[in-house]
Amino acid sequence: MTQMNAVFLRGNLTRDPEKRFLPSGSSVVNFGLAVNRRYRSGEEWKEDTCFVDIVVYGKQGDWIIEQCRKGSPLLVEGRLSYRTWESQEGQKRSKHEVVAHTIHILARRDDSGEGGGARASQGGGASRGGDDGPPMTDDDIPF
Repeated sequence: MTQMNAVFLRGNLTRDPEKRFLPSGSSVVNFGLAVNRRYRSGEEWKEDTCFVDIVVYGKQGDWIIEQCRKGSPLLVEGRLSYRTWESQEGQKRSKHEVVAHTIHILARRDDSGEGGGARASQGGGASRGGDDGPPMTDDDIPF
């Protein structure tokens, strides 16, 4: 049976993207994404928020640094990665994170219902966003 490792997340940046450089000189950009889920429990609506660390390599990360800030709505396509390291105190640490392949910046809809977006991929370019669900407001951002 073939294995599959694919992640699609729609959410908002929890902080401004941060850029670092690998020993090879390549850039790597990290940011957090808050993904909200609304569901009904009996007569009451509840909300659950999942916070996910995202890693973007190369030119795509550079583009994200230029275009995105805390609160920016994004659609991230990538793969799940498990990373381990040793802390300065000698403790073993580990975490799951998403390594992004493609990122779509989702524009907030205006009162006319029009929305659009741009896409960050290895080749760059732009794409028109489809129906992304109800308009996002500042209340949708959990911070």
